[in-house]
Amino acid sequence: MSVDVAALKILAEEKKLPLERLINAIENEVAKVYAELPVAKPHGRAVLNRQTGEILIYIPLLGPDGDRIDTVTDNPDGFAKLADKTARKVIKEKMREAKDLEVVTEFSGSVGDVIGGIVQQGRDAEVIYVSLGRVEGKIPPAEQVKGEVYKHGDRIKCFVVDVKQGEKGPEVTLSRTHPAFVKMLFALEAPEVKERVVDIVGIAREPGARTKLSVRTHRAGVSAKGALIGPQGSRAQNVMNELNGEKIDIIDFSDDPATYVANALAPARVTSVEIVDLESKSAKVIVPDFQLSLAIGKDGQNARLAARLTQWRIDIHPDNPVTSIKAENVEGAVDISPVEGA
Repeated sequence: MSVDVAALKILAEEKKLPLERLINAIENEVAKVYAELPVAKPHGRAVLNRQTGEILIYIPLLGPDGDRIDTVTDNPDGFAKLADKTARKVIKEKMREAKDLEVVTEFSGSVGDVIGGIVQQGRDAEVIYVSLGRVEGKIPPAEQVKGEVYKHGDRIKCFVVDVKQGEKGPEVTLSRTHPAFVKMLFALEAPEVKERVVDIVGIAREPGARTKLSVRTHRAGVSAKGALIGPQGSRAQNVMNELNGEKIDIIDFSDDPATYVANALAPARVTSVEIVDLESKSAKVIVPDFQLSLAIGKDGQNARLAARLTQWRIDIHPDNPVTSIKAENVEGAVDISPVEGA
């Protein structure tokens, strides 16, 4: 039983595997296989000759006092073939592990970024499989947008949430619902975002329905909103197309809480904002009577997203104080944080 050492060295070099670690793995596995034989002798140790590639099982001979007095080799009938098979199996496993490590390393650099792929035929109907070239990513149900339809062969963009080595190989978890997905889509469209001339300070998203994001610029003469909207709205439209028509509100960020809250309620016009409690982040907003429904939004969506975006509790009142509504932060502003710096 032997291994082609020259070929083993070439493989180890190609896959950037330490040769000695590979040889030790072969020796350990061959020793285990030997130990399982009915005729195996105790304390057998496999040694691969680094020059010839020959694998031998060494058995220590112990004296009456337990000290080693000699070492002999053992080669039961049929074991050579079994050892050769074991060595090939170990080499194949180590090559696969090296390949998996390459993939994990390569795609780990894409975590937090947008990646494109092609939808594949799924083995699990609830999971969307996306071919990314060297590996297949998965969009679990929690990361899928309700109502979006994915067909085999569709090209889609996804946000890379996680990359790790799984039991059966590299696992790449993708998302279509992550708030940062919208931010990274704009980074692809607007170079001002990628170059940090414009910052997307906060994002509040209800996937498939609507996203509010706040922006600011670090360069005089550059419009933050204009950078994201693009010429004739082309940049924002491209992002909306990728999100299958999800509405996007782009607002100006402000360090002044009252201004920020007022901006966050766009497209509604706000008459005034009163800071009720700065510490608990509570604000009272007055809007024209005819703007009340717009400020609240369908099913409270506009007010809810504004609260999440600003992390302020927003009480909305009309000019005619018959009706008022509170954009509670019980499930919005407290739980959902802006993605500044994300």
